[in-house]
Amino acid sequence: MKTWTVMAQKGGVGKTTTVVNLAGALARRGKRVLIVDLDPHGSCSSYFGFDPDAETPSVHDLFEAAASGTTRAVPSVVHKTSSERIWMIPAATALVSLERRCGAVKGMGRVLARALPQVADDYDHCLIDCPPTLGMLVINALAAAELLIVPMQTEELALRSLDRLMRTLELFNNSTGRQLANIVVPTMFDRRTRASRDTLLSLRCREDITLWPDYIPVDTQLREASRLGVPLTVWQPEARGAEAYGRLLDALLEKRNQRLRIAG
Repeated sequence: MKTWTVMAQKGGVGKTTTVVNLAGALARRGKRVLIVDLDPHGSCSSYFGFDPDAETPSVHDLFEAAASGTTRAVPSVVHKTSSERIWMIPAATALVSLERRCGAVKGMGRVLARALPQVADDYDHCLIDCPPTLGMLVINALAAAELLIVPMQTEELALRSLDRLMRTLELFNNSTGRQLANIVVPTMFDRRTRASRDTLLSLRCREDITLWPDYIPVDTQLREASRLGVPLTVWQPEARGAEAYGRLLDALLEKRNQRLRIAG
């Protein structure tokens, strides 16, 4: 099972959209996909119709079990979504207080890294959706991943959040002694606006990041797909946004298959 974490230290940059549509693109190619939602707001869970406030078995149960010194079987918190070949471990709003309650417990930064191997043979890919704030949940997502995907909205404020994220990644790499492969993905690009064009140019001029040379365009169909609760890459694979996510997936798989290191 290949595990990819999707992370950004700013909300509203297309993080959940990226998780959902990469999952849909993989599923259309016959892959079995597991999504793990670590964001207490549960946007990814809500996308597929799961209520983060409900008493549904969730990723929170994995952390609660680890904090109490026990182990929760991962299959017991996995749910089938309405999309073929996509399963989910949903979020719970209780995650918001998890760090305060359990952060001091030894080993809480590797709960996912220890748990996901239980289902490694059941899925081809695992996609982890992160909260936009740094903490124990993000550390878990980084520790479990073989690749970090960074959606980057093409606007000035998002550029500042990218600098913070790259510092976070550097700290993580230094503390763990590993170099987590990563790639920055420009999102929400609107060629009609100077702000989008200038931001994309700024990204392409940077030498301290690995940048996907293409971009995810603004596409109103992405919003409509969200309303329907289905990935655009499944619902309308010929739409501009869906085709862009297909190209992104091609690039990610090509990098892996050629064993080329994606690194910042």
